[in-house]
Amino acid sequence: MKENSGRCWVFGDDISTDTILPSKWKTASFEPSELGKHAMTGIDEQFPNKAVDGDIIVGGLNFGCGSSREQAPLALVGCGIKVIIAKSIARIFFRNCVNVGIYPIEIDYPEGFFMSSDRLDIDYATGTIKNERTGKTLTFRSIPPFLVSILEVGGLKAFLLSGKRYEDVIR
Repeated sequence: MKENSGRCWVFGDDISTDTILPSKWKTASFEPSELGKHAMTGIDEQFPNKAVDGDIIVGGLNFGCGSSREQAPLALVGCGIKVIIAKSIARIFFRNCVNVGIYPIEIDYPEGFFMSSDRLDIDYATGTIKNERTGKTLTFRSIPPFLVSILEVGGLKAFLLSGKRYEDVIR
């Protein structure tokens, strides 16, 4: 994967799928652009107006806990979120992120390392995140290559439509 650079938005621990996309909006549409109008409004009503394409969400522990519905990460896609960095990400949410094209990074970062509006440079090849404000860098463990191949084409649907097979990617 190529490098990613973007502004980050910092949230705390236990950000549930109902916080990411309040349940009253979960069936409003299945289009990311429509769902994106309500992303993170469970914690910040103005988030959809502030987020831009390429932005990054930083969470604490247990990001994406709650229900397994795919609309929550789809709403983030609709806001332009490309990466989620968190101390831990709920398992189903982690995989749903990959399925819709969001790169999930789990890393135990030091308190205060990220502040909202920091610009981050992520190098997937070296597994590093650089905070431009501080100049400091963290190292993260990359996700498995077969998940990267799904992300490289924009998610699971695009991967399946590409004709690629799991067997081809793990070799």
